[in-house]
Amino acid sequence: MKVLATRRYPGPAFDELVDVEVRALSELKSPRPDVEALVVANEPVPLDLLPGLRLVANYSVGYDRLGIEELARLGVAVSNTPGVLSAATADLTFALILAARRRIVEGDAYVRSGKWTTDWTEGFLAEELTGSTLGIVGLGRIGQAVARRAQGFELRVLYAQRTPAETALGEYRDLDTLLAQSDIVSIHTPLMPETRGLIDARRLALLRDGACLVNTARGEIVDEAALVAELVSGRLRAGLDVFAHEPNVPAELLQLQNVVVTPHLGSATRQTREAMTRIVVDNILAFERGDALVTPVTV
Repeated sequence: MKVLATRRYPGPAFDELVDVEVRALSELKSPRPDVEALVVANEPVPLDLLPGLRLVANYSVGYDRLGIEELARLGVAVSNTPGVLSAATADLTFALILAARRRIVEGDAYVRSGKWTTDWTEGFLAEELTGSTLGIVGLGRIGQAVARRAQGFELRVLYAQRTPAETALGEYRDLDTLLAQSDIVSIHTPLMPETRGLIDARRLALLRDGACLVNTARGEIVDEAALVAELVSGRLRAGLDVFAHEPNVPAELLQLQNVVVTPHLGSATRQTREAMTRIVVDNILAFERGDALVTPVTV
């Protein structure tokens, strides 16, 4: 089966694909009816250029940018890579919490600038993490991994999602109450029509002065313009790994000291990325054999 991959994905499993071509989708200038399987990292699928497509092996858990409904209508099978990136994303979540809450990036820039000239540092007082309240929006695999890590920091954990869960990892709250009661809010809900713009201007206003918003899920879950306005005002702090129009980041954010930004690094560890490649390849090989997909996506 002819496989088109949008990049060479990391790890030895990639070499198990026999007939694979590595090419960015932007380089496709004419239809490729020979391509039966496509490996993408949650990118829009150009169906007009791939008329023979039978499988999309998505190198991501999220599939909001694939055009999943149209793929389903055309009978194109879709797989993703769930489960293996929970730990890496939860680790990054806490890296962003600590960096934003303890002003790590500001301190690093201060030292590098040569301004640190005495043994007493003025102006970098921050809020302690221990004893704070962490609100988790979406207690799925990644949200649960974040909640488990929160125990080591002696955080009180609240969570919000459509229905309460039977869990000892946190206390259930409706979303508005969670936002009002949390010192730190971490977003882990998937992007769906009902979660697009979920954290809008009204809900951002519910956050306490000095609260910290962390987003390692999808940028579109937050009203980005409203968040930028809150950050420019200095009322909130933030740690952001995702943005509404990646790779474009609002220019205002780059001038602010109360926000830490990273380039969508949630799953960016060697171990996780190689495990994701393994799942992608296993799905392609299963499809070639006529077996059920290992991690199918259904609409």
